[in-house]
Amino acid sequence: MSNKTITMIRKELIDAARDKRSVMAGLYYAVGAPLLMCGMFFMLIGQLTSPEDLNININNPQGAPDLVKYLSSKGITHGKNEDQVEGEKVDTKDILLIISDDYASNMAKGISAEVTLVADASNEKLQKSIRRLEKRLQQYSAEMGSLRLIARGIDPRVMQPIKLNVEDQATPDSKAGMILGIATMTMIYAVFISGMNLAIDTSAGERERNSLALLLSHPVSTSQIVISKIVAVTLFGMIGLLLTLIVSKFAYSFVPWQELGFSVSVNSRFIGMMMLIGLPVAIMAACLQLFVSFLAKSFKEAQSYLTIVLMLPMMLAMAASYDIAPETLQWLPVSGQLQALIEFIKGRELPGMQLAISSLITLAISAALAFGMQKSLKSEKIVFGL
Repeated sequence: MSNKTITMIRKELIDAARDKRSVMAGLYYAVGAPLLMCGMFFMLIGQLTSPEDLNININNPQGAPDLVKYLSSKGITHGKNEDQVEGEKVDTKDILLIISDDYASNMAKGISAEVTLVADASNEKLQKSIRRLEKRLQQYSAEMGSLRLIARGIDPRVMQPIKLNVEDQATPDSKAGMILGIATMTMIYAVFISGMNLAIDTSAGERERNSLALLLSHPVSTSQIVISKIVAVTLFGMIGLLLTLIVSKFAYSFVPWQELGFSVSVNSRFIGMMMLIGLPVAIMAACLQLFVSFLAKSFKEAQSYLTIVLMLPMMLAMAASYDIAPETLQWLPVSGQLQALIEFIKGRELPGMQLAISSLITLAISAALAFGMQKSLKSEKIVFGL
């Protein structure tokens, strides 16, 4: 790298450091995203491990005291108060369990006793509660069926001709793969957010300040200008990624993962692999943001364009996290790297070929965008925003 290029990189970094508000705005995501993810995981684990009591209306509860007692032991009680469902109040009269008048006599005779569940299944707020009640009723029915067979001297196991034994070979790391896969999506996205403000400022911003034309009048080539800007934006993207990983390492240690039967740890090995895999993505992010910003005629227009353009890497990241079309997306930028990271997280062999090809495609796209920027800086329309 020539002395002129190094000087240009230093100039870009000094200019970026002067605008502290812009720098901090880019790094807010790096600090805030892991904390928001931890808050979301706390709420999710709380709902999965400690479900709130479900209050329903039961018609004729005295006709089936054992059933009512069983449901109560499972957190489903008979009451007229209101439940809190996802932050909104739901009247318990919307879920009604009707016990037939002949329930007790039919149970004594050993024939089917009828109960009727009345609820609006199209109400999304009630669907979770309805499924929970149905599951408990099915469990109670199975227990009563077993007791009836025992009372008649029949082994209940005759109703189970096949006994399925499942040996789970998943390790704690692989069980955490899906959870950490979603978290990894937010981590890799930090390279796009952290350098975005600098990319806009050093392209559309410089043009608005009339410093881009002055810069081009100096004895430096357009390739040196483009390279210096790419390196500066990439560096900020990598700083944002590193900061995200550091915050995640400490924040995720407070989440009670053991309640779900696995552990999630952002160790130094994962951080190193993430930084290595994230470097090509950061380069492509810098080239993409600079290319789009140079095409925009103003600072605000560049912000609007990048907001739309950055939806593409987000969709690729989400597709990789949720395992959508893995055979196709494994070779593409962002999604290919994320799939490789998820395999690494699960303790499996790192797909070297997939990672190499997706990284090469990422760098090829970066080179094409950089070449396009170099050509565009020779156009008066781009330089003066005509």
